[in-house]
Amino acid sequence: MQSSHPIGIFDSGFGGLTVFKAIKERLPQYDYLYLGDNARAPYGDRSLDIVYEYTLQAVEWMFKKGCPLIILACNTASAEALRKIQMNDLPRMGAEKRVLGVIRPTAEIIGQYTKNKAVGVLGTHGTIESYVYPVEISEFYPDVQVYQHACPMWVPMIENNEHHSAAAAHFVKQDLDKLLQQSEQIDTILLGCTHYPLLLDTIKANLPAGVQVITQGEIVADSLADYLQRHTEIEEQLSRGKTVSFYTTDSTVQFDKHGTAFFGEEVHAQHIRL
Repeated sequence: MQSSHPIGIFDSGFGGLTVFKAIKERLPQYDYLYLGDNARAPYGDRSLDIVYEYTLQAVEWMFKKGCPLIILACNTASAEALRKIQMNDLPRMGAEKRVLGVIRPTAEIIGQYTKNKAVGVLGTHGTIESYVYPVEISEFYPDVQVYQHACPMWVPMIENNEHHSAAAAHFVKQDLDKLLQQSEQIDTILLGCTHYPLLLDTIKANLPAGVQVITQGEIVADSLADYLQRHTEIEEQLSRGKTVSFYTTDSTVQFDKHGTAFFGEEVHAQHIRL
């Protein structure tokens, strides 16, 4: 038996740490376990089958570590693996376990931000090509038009700590222009990748007045707090030691170095193989 039952947070790399930071600030009483699959990141350009395979491996490992609840703090994994895991794999792994994503909580409230009923979504190829945001948003806000654009250079730049470079500014402006060219009505842009908040200042500097940027950290944190309040059978399984554990499938030195920038405080990871 595991003495600790932490909330698990998974991402293909560092990006999920931006969501984890907000969750920990919102719900500091619980134990947490973060896993970054840095050795196989990024997921954005991988096939649906591979994203599902990698995500399932991570989920199974985290369940074995005692996590009764796992948050896929990765838009690509949420778009391409979450539903399949929930429908096909959770029944055999245990009815008392849960895996949640970051897309639906965002879709549930994004329509509240736009006055023009026009939302732009920036994400990886995997997230954009899945079309999950237009589908999910239309379910809650059928009158909101969603425009999308994939930004394949952003995650590699961020993962390699190049997000403050001139090259990063160039690609950010180029991608924002391509998104905004789709409609003059876009007044709200959702960062549909948990890496992208590290480019927030650069993004804002290249947007016209009147266009706001929405990140997912606080949205997901508030949604999780509401979920736990409504699902006491899950909440009661969680341990409350205020501990935080970090794991990576790649170099712990690199994870500790770059992870600190994402998480906002020092991180110390352990290495694992999936």
